[in-house]
Amino acid sequence: MSDTPELRHIYQNHHLDTRHWDNFQPRSGDIVISTSYKAGTTLTQTIVTNLLFPNDDMPGSVSSISPWLDMRLSPLDETLATLEAQTHRRCIKTHLALDGLPYFEELKYVVVGRDPRDVFMSLVNHYGGHTVQFYEAINGLPGRVGDPFPENDGDIHTLWKNWISRGWFEWENDGYPYWSHLHHAKTWWEFRHLPNIHLIHYNDLRADLEGQMRVLAAYLEIEVPEERWPSVVHECQFETVKANPEKVLEPMFDVMFKGGSDTFLYKATNGRWKDILSEDELALYRQAMESTLPADCAAWLESGGDYGLETGDS
Repeated sequence: MSDTPELRHIYQNHHLDTRHWDNFQPRSGDIVISTSYKAGTTLTQTIVTNLLFPNDDMPGSVSSISPWLDMRLSPLDETLATLEAQTHRRCIKTHLALDGLPYFEELKYVVVGRDPRDVFMSLVNHYGGHTVQFYEAINGLPGRVGDPFPENDGDIHTLWKNWISRGWFEWENDGYPYWSHLHHAKTWWEFRHLPNIHLIHYNDLRADLEGQMRVLAAYLEIEVPEERWPSVVHECQFETVKANPEKVLEPMFDVMFKGGSDTFLYKATNGRWKDILSEDELALYRQAMESTLPADCAAWLESGGDYGLETGDS
């Protein structure tokens, strides 16, 4: 393995296009937030943008300030122009694994992990909430590489079997019909020792939001006035975000999801898989974890905490 991350794969499908990063012009201090999906992306974007703007002076919604650069559906020229016009410290969202993302030493990377079973349950709601207009847009957009994004037939057990044991890309073994959650985690885990890569876990964010936000602020070298911390933390609580979706999401979410923000910002809970997945289905999960991830990464991805984060051993 190289001492620094290398671009090894080109991710191009119905949602993703690695090439969107080709013309990205990095600035020292830029922040990149990466998750596979449904692992706390929006929560982490909300945290970072509120840390950057602690005085309730955020110049737009979280999703407009922190655009998803590799999303095919977002016009690339517009996204790059938005980033170029920003004079404040920038925060960019990506769903790419590290082997599909250009690496810059002058940037700060924040990577979010979550128990794959909880990711799946959140994905069930997400995938099942897409509108007809969304499918038409994502599949009809010129330049798509590979098969169209299949519509959800509503069978959660078939979806689980495909998601945990079938990859969309040839170098993945899980994640269909999106991309791999496990491979994504592995690529970042291998480089967690680098000083500009910081891993956080969804469980820890939910258990101690303020504590994790303070750790993140220290890593990002952001100073928040002490008297502003209660307000900043309040703005990042799930209940606050759920009640004020316009501060976080753009109006396009109302077209992409049935029920709009109520569907996208669902429950933010863990453990729902316990009432859904059978022992045979969980056996597929254990097989996928063992075949893809080193033991310390698998343990951290399930539970969070500091497990394996201090040594850099893999």
